[in-house]
Amino acid sequence: MFGRFRKKSPGAGGIATGLYGAIVAQARAPGLYARLAVPDTVAGRFEMVVLHAALVLRRLRGEDDEARAVGQAVFDLFCADMDRSLRELGVGDLGVPKRMRKMAEAFYGRSAVYDEAIVADDPGALGAALRRNVFAGGEGPAAELASYVMAAVAALAAAPRAIILAGKLPFPDPAARAEEVPA
Repeated sequence: MFGRFRKKSPGAGGIATGLYGAIVAQARAPGLYARLAVPDTVAGRFEMVVLHAALVLRRLRGEDDEARAVGQAVFDLFCADMDRSLRELGVGDLGVPKRMRKMAEAFYGRSAVYDEAIVADDPGALGAALRRNVFAGGEGPAAELASYVMAAVAALAAAPRAIILAGKLPFPDPAARAEEVPA
């Protein structure tokens, strides 16, 4: 609401648009659905956008003010995209704020749980969180998805700041990661 009063970097919006586009493109990667068995549903795609956005925002959070402003702009784009998606799905004007609040709570909750497992370098805890959120507590290759996430974290951490801010996110190929994880 008051975001428009905050000082933003002049290029933050353009950079954020490129980053958010790359996040959504990765969230739609066929390997996530075909090889890692993420449900190809509205909920499954939401989970993948949240996961990839959380990873990128995690990377930007550790940078300077400009990068953090870009991260805020990415989050703002995420919110605008979710609002638009809800409306396209037929949610009425009165129902959108309530659903948006739930989506924001889901984003922050998942981000915190994923970050905690990543910081602890605990693939088991990450897998458990992914099983709960992505696979709704059911069957699914959560350990393989956790391996993919840990590889994505490492790739994002190793990427120079300039590469990230150019919108070139070095996400690994989810299909290749699934093949590398022992059964």
